[in-house]
Amino acid sequence: MQVLLVDAFPMVRAALTGLVEQHFAGARVQGVDSVAAARAALAERIPRLVLLDLRMDGGFELLQQIHREHLLLPVVVISGSDDTEEALQALGAGAMGYVPERSDLDTLVQALHLVLAGGTYVPPLRPRAEATPAAAAAPLPDWGGLPLTPRQKHVLQLLTQGLSNKLIARELGVSVDTVKDHVAAVLRALGASSRTQAVLIATQKTRG
Repeated sequence: MQVLLVDAFPMVRAALTGLVEQHFAGARVQGVDSVAAARAALAERIPRLVLLDLRMDGGFELLQQIHREHLLLPVVVISGSDDTEEALQALGAGAMGYVPERSDLDTLVQALHLVLAGGTYVPPLRPRAEATPAAAAAPLPDWGGLPLTPRQKHVLQLLTQGLSNKLIARELGVSVDTVKDHVAAVLRALGASSRTQAVLIATQKTRG
């Protein structure tokens, strides 16, 4: 498995290269330190996965280009900030995963496994400091005027955590087929074409 790692810092590239090669048998990591070098690497060979530090000069434009020219090539944003808006922008631009810098190594490995399996890793998206203690203690966020049933809102909340249908089924105590039906209903209600887009729409409406 070929992995393209785009990060300006040699120590970060070395650490991530070791992590990926340790946890993914047969992985070969090509590390580059600039967007120009990343474009050259992509022109030469399309990898199985791209790890991208979005804060690099031109990083966001590279993400958009990859999504536009290589739609099926998964990109996981690493070394991202904790800012919810940046996460939403990255996912909206085509990233299949967003791992904030506060995340531990286990979270990164789990995110990569999920993305390589065809899923999307979305970090928990919480409102900023506006939440009151009572609201913070609520089991589910207030999705405002979203046209969803209580169960669909619960499914949507689990989608924001990046859970697969199997894990959602386990959480709700229902079958995977039932979860698929709920997810499809959520997408229809929100006018979304994907799970990631549904999370983006719901979060933006809540914040709006």
